[in-house]
Amino acid sequence: MAKEYEEAIASLQKLLSEKEELRAEAAAKVEQVTAQLATAEANGATKPYDATERLKSGFIYFKKEKYDKNPALYGELAKGQWPKFMLFACSDSRVCPSHVLDMQPGEAFVVRTVANLVPPYDKTKYAGTGAAVEYAVLHLKVSYIVVIGHSACGGIKALLSIPEDGSTLGTDFIEDWIGIASPAGKKVKADHGADAPFADLCGHCEKLAPY
Repeated sequence: MAKEYEEAIASLQKLLSEKEELRAEAAAKVEQVTAQLATAEANGATKPYDATERLKSGFIYFKKEKYDKNPALYGELAKGQWPKFMLFACSDSRVCPSHVLDMQPGEAFVVRTVANLVPPYDKTKYAGTGAAVEYAVLHLKVSYIVVIGHSACGGIKALLSIPEDGSTLGTDFIEDWIGIASPAGKKVKADHGADAPFADLCGHCEKLAPY
């Protein structure tokens, strides 16, 4: 393997010495490969992923770097919570609200749902989300309720992908949930045209759907 690698590098160097015009393109390719390898290494692609070890190391880091360094804060939080905010955010793994808004423990009571949707009042169908709102407002006395949307939302893409002929996407729960935002989807298509670029429709709907 090492010999093949050395031979490949030597071949590339010989090619570039003979054809100067390829240097810029080769540099771009090398940069791309370097980024891909760095990402693979960061994601643990070079060794089997150990989920238990990931959780363990994450907790140890939190304990040493956050909990042990701020005992006063966590001592107060042990007594109770008094958050100023209730945040509704998407379940998308890329948009953690505490990270994006730099919220500290105790600052926000957080509910994360697919497409950051807040359902209408329904004691049976949406009791879980209703319970969260009720607890935050009546017991925690939050001052602000904030709904956070984001771009490239899979839930919004699913909403706008539901066939117009009445057929379904074949899911048990997703379509029923994202149907909460169907008025937003219909308005976006009416305002911008159903034949508009799909990415553009999604962008408009991502801004409109939470409201």
